[in-house]
Amino acid sequence: MTGQPTTRLTALVTGANNGIGKEVARQLIDAGFTVFVGSRNRERGLRAIDEIGCGARLMIIDVTDSDSIARAAEDVNALDVLINNAGIMVDSEPATKADLESFRSTFETNVFAVVAVTNAFLPALSCSPHPRVVNISSGTGSLTWSTGPNPQFNFDTRGSAAAYRSSKAALNALTVYYSQALAANGFKVNALAPGLRSTNLNARAAASDGDPAEAAAAAVRLALLADDGPTGKFFSWDGTIAPW
Repeated sequence: MTGQPTTRLTALVTGANNGIGKEVARQLIDAGFTVFVGSRNRERGLRAIDEIGCGARLMIIDVTDSDSIARAAEDVNALDVLINNAGIMVDSEPATKADLESFRSTFETNVFAVVAVTNAFLPALSCSPHPRVVNISSGTGSLTWSTGPNPQFNFDTRGSAAAYRSSKAALNALTVYYSQALAANGFKVNALAPGLRSTNLNARAAASDGDPAEAAAAAVRLALLADDGPTGKFFSWDGTIAPW
């Protein structure tokens, strides 16, 4: 599946009306895909597909709403790639100050929704000869990078984001479990740490000069993995393996 597809393939990117997701959709279209641009909001979704251009199709899907997911899945008979991109950061509180509601809402989108969406689209993905699932995670979800003698992400009571970071650690675990469960069916399931990008995730990201297109290119590489490519891995945006 590496390189330019010879036939028109299909992909779904959740949370694709802005940021990294929109860039992933754009680059997949450039690679020859028809892309379902997942968006909760119709107006923002329509604006996104206008900006992305030919090959983009709007899919109204709220990844936290089971009925919305079911309606979206009913309209897709076959799918080659699923990019679980939708994600939120509710607050930056450490675990000692975070409230349960922030954890619940964060896990609802960043973890439970990934299970719901992936399972709903498994029948469509199973119709593909080269099914690929890419989970957009975060380097902050790496327990190794959060501990050890020289952690990349030091504990900081001003911004430890316990709910977000633990949700991404859980997403990484799910990536492993899905890869194991689906390996016999030819699936490649991997997670990606996209790096700090200029998105609306939080104020720090919004102020960043990190190009979302660079992270999107890494997601597309995983979407185009050859049949002998890796599965159940956690990759950094630069193509290197990230530690769990």
